[in-house]
Amino acid sequence: MVSLDFTDMVENAPCGYVSLSPAGRMEYVNRTLTGWSGHTADQMIGKRFSDFLTMAGRIYYETHIAPLLRMQGSFDEFAIDVIKADGQRLQMIANATERRDTDGKPLSIRLALIRATDRRRYEQELLRAREAARTGERSAEVNLQREHETSELREQFIAVLGHDLRNPLASISAGVRILDRTVQTEKERQVIAMMQTTVMRMAGLIDDVLDLARGRLGGGIRLNLDFGKPLEPVLMGVVDELRLASPGRIIEAEFKIERPVNCDGQRLGQMLSNLVGNALTHGSSSKPVIVHAETREREFELWVSNAGQPIPQAAMDKLFEPFFRGNAHASRQGLGLGLYIASQIAKAHGGELTVSSTSEETKFTFTMPLSPEARTSGK
Repeated sequence: MVSLDFTDMVENAPCGYVSLSPAGRMEYVNRTLTGWSGHTADQMIGKRFSDFLTMAGRIYYETHIAPLLRMQGSFDEFAIDVIKADGQRLQMIANATERRDTDGKPLSIRLALIRATDRRRYEQELLRAREAARTGERSAEVNLQREHETSELREQFIAVLGHDLRNPLASISAGVRILDRTVQTEKERQVIAMMQTTVMRMAGLIDDVLDLARGRLGGGIRLNLDFGKPLEPVLMGVVDELRLASPGRIIEAEFKIERPVNCDGQRLGQMLSNLVGNALTHGSSSKPVIVHAETREREFELWVSNAGQPIPQAAMDKLFEPFFRGNAHASRQGLGLGLYIASQIAKAHGGELTVSSTSEETKFTFTMPLSPEARTSGK
């Protein structure tokens, strides 16, 4: 009988092999994939798998692959591009399975990845040859115009996709609520709870994608201004929700809103939720997150601060860019759009969102003029 070295078979398999935690963080990567990608195992383990994908790949994986994998347990032959250490794309075909315990609780996700560079190149060359045969050589100006149109069409597609996903997701949510009334076993209750969590997460991702598309298409964040509605109860409601969602963490809030604020309260609540969630994720767990809002003579100010490690300067330059996640914890999943959307909400109100970070404190500050005339005139 031939003696088999299973460790060598896995490490040097003719395909990349990855094991993820249920939250999507890489727990194991074989030598084949590290060799293909140029990343070391230490650079990849502990990071989210989606951190190594292209922008389009992150959207596809987070909004399509991950939810379906959670619901059906496997997903076969999906195309995805991994970003190599040198910044180049590594085109791959992947298969994924989710391993669960006897109660249906997810234990790990396993991915097998095969290089598809030659296959993709062949397909692209066929498309280019057909295009050249039809239209001939185009000028640089025409190509530039087409690239612009393609980019705009891509953004429109994202917006339409977000809208079209709402109706089936609402139906799923309604169905889950009906099923929740008839559960009889603990296992059924766990499955319903998992589906409810997945629906809520997908709804949040859809909202973020829609806000991204609006911002990129030039429409900006939509506001519903209400000068008469008190703002403090809205902000306090956000703080109370996050306190319930983060037991063991201290969130201190102080509000001195003594004048009416002409704003979209729901949007400012969304901004505050993003900022406090960011502070809970990256701040010191032993120190409180502090929320402060007040009206001054001519402006409204809202800030959130936390203790912990300072933000590196390289990250500071990218904080408000879409899809930038930094070293996000597994407890906060998403596409990396929170701070980008917060900055767009600030801009839509004629205000500004800034950040400062030292070894003692990291602080995000939003300021906006109270006078609508000052917002439009830029004063």
